Amino acid sequence: MSDWVAACAAGDIDEEDVMRFDHGGRTFAIYRSPDDEYFATDGLCTHEKVHLADGLVMDDIIECPKHNGRFNYKTGDARGAPVCVNLKTYPVKVDAGKVLVRIR
Repeated sequence: MSDWVAACAAGDIDEEDVMRFDHGGRTFAIYRSPDDEYFATDGLCTHEKVHLADGLVMDDIIECPKHNGRFNYKTGDARGAPVCVNLKTYPVKVDAGKVLVRIR
């Protein structure tokens, strides 16, 4: 049984952007870096559970739209107040033009 789930087509996300992906009652955020790599994290800010897909992506940082807390979306590290709890990250691969996330 595979735990890789198709989240979107690779072309659905612009470079240096984020999109929301819901699966199994959970929300994820899928990112495309300026280097054309894909990443995935939990989709809600650890501070007040706001959807990160509504936030701003700059380089390898996602900024929460509510209180401007920042995370490194590649590592999940909390990078700016008011956030102090890291995001969970998930492995991502691109296969046949689809972005796949390993949900565990």
